[in-house]
Amino acid sequence: MLAVPHAPSLGAELRAPLEYVSQRVHAELTRAGFTDIRPAHLTVFHLLPPDGLRTTRLAAAARMTKQSMGALIDHLELRGYVERAPDSSDGRARLVRLTARGQQLTAILRRCMDEVEREWERGLGPRRYGQFREALDRLNGIVAANGNGHRHA
Repeated sequence: MLAVPHAPSLGAELRAPLEYVSQRVHAELTRAGFTDIRPAHLTVFHLLPPDGLRTTRLAAAARMTKQSMGALIDHLELRGYVERAPDSSDGRARLVRLTARGQQLTAILRRCMDEVEREWERGLGPRRYGQFREALDRLNGIVAANGNGHRHA
């Protein structure tokens, strides 16, 4: 009698695509000379809007502590990717903004992710890829509504 293999867990199924994206991004950044960036730093680039954001808002969006986010920002600031600037709406607060170097890195991230998306759309077909993206959006909404815990960097 043949044993029926167990289906992979949801975590395992999610892990492989995430690792693939992470490896692709890391390879592209390394090729472009950005060798001082680690996966944890990418959270800042993914969440930071063009006009900047306060550290506390970045930390909340990343679901991590302000101290952990501050450490990521410190690393990026020392390497010239971000800067802290006064917040015009509150003189006591500071905004984290991308520098020209940070904008270059963000453009590479965007190109890399566009390539991955086109690759996956070709592999799944447009209809299934659209369903996949719709399901991800819905799952992210569920996580946002229910995910009150903090992740630490």
